[in-house]
This record gives sequence, C-alpha cells and structure tokens, in this order.
Amino acid sequence: QVQLVESGGGLVQAGGSLRLSCAASGTILSINTMGWYRQAPGKQRELVAAITSGGRTSGGRTRYADSVRGRFTISRDNAKRSTVYLQMNSLKPEDTAVYYCAADPRGGWISVYDFWGQGTQVTVSS
Repeated sequence: QVQLVESGGGLVQAGGSLRLSCAASGTILSINTMGWYRQAPGKQRELVAAITSGGRTSGGRTRYADSVRGRFTISRDNAKRSTVYLQMNSLKPEDTAVYYCAADPRGGWISVYDFWGQGTQVTVSS
C-alpha cells in the first residue's frame, strides 16, 4: 500500500503563488506516474498535471490541463521518486479547489489512479 500526504495549501490573493508538496510512504518502489487533481465545489474532479517517473537524471514527461498550462509546474524529486510538487503561479480565483495528489504503479498516462491523498485546500481571493 501507498500513503500520500499533501501539504502547502492555503489562502492567497489573486496573482500570488503557492507550492504544493506530496510525499508518499509505504511501498514507494511501486510508484510510477504521479499527478495532481483538483475539485471545486459543485464540479467534477479534474486533472491538473501529471508526471511520469523518468530516470535518475530525468524528471519525467509532464502534461497539464489547458487552464493551468504556463502558470503551473509539476516536478519530481529524482532523489526521492516518491515526492512530487506543484508550483502554482499567477493564481486566479477559479483555481480555488481541493487539490489531491495521486500515484500509480503503472507508467505512462493514467486514467484512474490507484492511490490518492486526502487533499489540501487552495483558496484564491479576488
């Protein structure tokens, strides 16, 4: 089993930045692709960004939702393949949501992740 714990959420003004972290524990050798999702009130959970495992010197391939591309950056600690970050810049009120970390033992792009964190609240005020 894998446990995921998110941190770094909070309240920020529009235009500000936040950095989310997700640390995995448990059977971390089974972790391959990791991602960030978000769910706003009354809306479905949506993919924000994802990153594959890559190699020791490569951070892996990344993909982003159109709504965050150019503002958010997902990255992975190569020394700790079980840690993933989401740097969020130029935040907008519509970015307000609960952000969830997800991980999966399969490589490539994942439709339904096996492991999920509890979520961290991000609130952007106008």
